Amino acid sequence: MDKVFIIGGTTFDHIVHLPELPPAVPHTIHQAIFHEATGSTGSGKALALNKLGVLSSLYSILGDDIYGHSIIRHLHEESIEFYFDYDPAGTERHINLMDVEGGRISIFVTQSSEKPAINLPLIEAQMQQSSLIVLNIIAYCKALVPVVKASGKPVWTDLHDYTDNNSYHEPFIEASDVIFLSSDNLPDYRRTMQELMDRGKQLVVCTHGKYGSTALTSEGEWIEQQAYNLVPMVDANGAGDNYFAGFLWAFLQQKPISECMKYGSICGALCVGSKQLVHKELSVEKLNYLLKN
Repeated sequence: MDKVFIIGGTTFDHIVHLPELPPAVPHTIHQAIFHEATGSTGSGKALALNKLGVLSSLYSILGDDIYGHSIIRHLHEESIEFYFDYDPAGTERHINLMDVEGGRISIFVTQSSEKPAINLPLIEAQMQQSSLIVLNIIAYCKALVPVVKASGKPVWTDLHDYTDNNSYHEPFIEASDVIFLSSDNLPDYRRTMQELMDRGKQLVVCTHGKYGSTALTSEGEWIEQQAYNLVPMVDANGAGDNYFAGFLWAFLQQKPISECMKYGSICGALCVGSKQLVHKELSVEKLNYLLKN
């Protein structure tokens, strides 16, 4: 059975819901819906893959504080195989301002250390046990790029809201065989996808939020997929990671790329109906039912 090793990405998020994102002028907002949750891209992918029955493990760093302990408790309650080291900088925390359309302003109120002490033997052991590595674009993951490349395992990376020629992403791009990214900051996403493919990638997938997604295969085939509107919008946090997880689950089942995109789209669409990173009803059975109906 395939095992996926996810590296990096656990935060504690304070999420504020507003009718619309605030204008850039001083003012007071007297009332807002607010909740707190485990956040970040590693948590989202691990939780979604676990719901889909994919054997996986997650490594991250967090603080020896109330926020880190909350994340540890939550992931263990969800039966995530979670490994971590403590960061002297504390747990990374975000304040996410969300509007009713799923738009987001994310404020990093604390950040992880860029070069914390990490348990390299543990990470190498997990890579050896796994058939695929998901390398997230967290700063402390840069130091692991040589080790990841040396593992010889397929590497998938999510560049999120990538901008063209952003030097920060270069180590992650170099290490990766399959790349996901968002078109949010790309004036010509097809050109960007082609440039990435020209660098020897096996597959590039670009998501467009409510406008669907586009894939470019190594055979030069362009595939388009619409987005789905399945549940009322509650919280868009984690939708991209759920898309990634749904796509990866289908890929591991050796489904065609066009079907992988459908599963990813359904998984992402279901996510927005939950305050947590993953909808409580997410399952393979649920995805198959929604795909047929």
